Amino acid sequence: ELYRNGLQRARFLPAIDAIKQHCDVMNVDAGVDYRLRTLTQAHLWLSPLNDETRAQMDKLWLALAGAKRENSPTLEINHRPLATMGVENQTLAVSFTTLCVDARSQHDYIALSRLFHTVMLFDVPVMTRLMESEARRFIALVDEFYERHVKLVVSAEVPLYEIYQGDRLKFEFQRCLSRLQEMQSEEYLKREHLAG
Repeated sequence: ELYRNGLQRARFLPAIDAIKQHCDVMNVDAGVDYRLRTLTQAHLWLSPLNDETRAQMDKLWLALAGAKRENSPTLEINHRPLATMGVENQTLAVSFTTLCVDARSQHDYIALSRLFHTVMLFDVPVMTRLMESEARRFIALVDEFYERHVKLVVSAEVPLYEIYQGDRLKFEFQRCLSRLQEMQSEEYLKREHLAG
């Protein structure tokens, strides 16, 4: 179970074998992922964008990542830089602008969904008819995260069902909203992240 679904786990297997050979292994699994308990007790779509919401996001980050957001590394995703607001313990903090306004593809979202079991998406604006490209990217992001059981925590300008105010993607966005609602359910949050 050690480092299961971890990035390049095969390279870590010799270390696991050495640990088993030279240490007494004790099972301390209580069957509960306490990080997910934090999620089930919290609203995962936080609005409006204000100091209180920012404080809630910081508190959730601390509970989920186990550390304060003190560094903001730039990741390389599909040979292109991706600016982050924090990376810790397979948890990513990132802005809506970085993931949905900047030119990103579905392949980027697939890569992120494999690397991170939890993504905290900051500062999602109301998506009007002038933001159809951004809305389409947001839908693709949600679809990939949903398929791989990524936990998504969002700070947004408005409540979930008011976020899309465009015209062309009404049908697609209805499915997206349904998925976002399900992604906040206890049943979804219990699902194991599909990294591979």
